[in-house]
Order: sequence, then C-alpha cells, then structure tokens
Amino acid sequence: MTDNSEIITRMTGLLYPFILLFGFYIILNGHASPGGGFQGGAVLAAVFITRYLVDPNRCIRLRTLKTAEKILFVCIILYPTVFLFSATANHTELMNLIYLIAMNFLIGLKVCSGFTIIFFRFAFYEGGIL
Repeated sequence: MTDNSEIITRMTGLLYPFILLFGFYIILNGHASPGGGFQGGAVLAAVFITRYLVDPNRCIRLRTLKTAEKILFVCIILYPTVFLFSATANHTELMNLIYLIAMNFLIGLKVCSGFTIIFFRFAFYEGGIL
C-alpha cells in the first residue's frame, strides 16, 4: 500500500471530524434514543481503522491503547458501584441521567479502544509485523 490516492487521503481527513461527531452523538444520546456506548464506540473505532487503511505507515501506540482500555474497564466496574452505594439513597432524575450518560461514554470509549486493538492485532499478524 505504498501508492496512496490523494483523493482518498484528503476525503478521509475531511470526514474524520464528522465521524467523531456522529460517534459522540450516538454515545451521548444513547439514553434517549437507539444507540449508546457500544454502537457509538464502533463508529469511533472507524476513525482509527480508516486512518490505518489510508496511511499504514503511521504509528499507533498499542500499549497505550491497551492501558487505556484496562483503565476504562476498571472505571466501568467502579462507577456503578460508587453510584449504587453512594450516601444519597434517594437518587434524583438528574443524577440518573448523568449516570446513564457517563456509563454510555465509558462503554463507548472502551468499545472504541477494544475494536481498534482487535483490528490492529489482526492487521499486524496478517502483515507479519508481530
């Protein structure tokens, strides 16, 4: 893949902000409409995947991505526990809304990092890099 098309490179660069915006929109509105963390995370992972497909020579730090995924997993476990056992047993509607949005956001970032790691593992093994 040494011959990159200038049109494809520029168009994907132009589409990145819109893909990110659409992914975060799906995540942040997942509590009120179809979608949520998993679907939005898959859309966000498309940015990293297309970035690799357009320019495979750009480096990606898989170790940093794996660390971020582990930290997000711990946050996904701890946040509901803290919310459940918080001192205020009478949760208001606003607190529930913030909880749902935060959980969708955490799950979306976790799915994004997970899908990206899976894709790069397949790409590196298939390419013989690892």
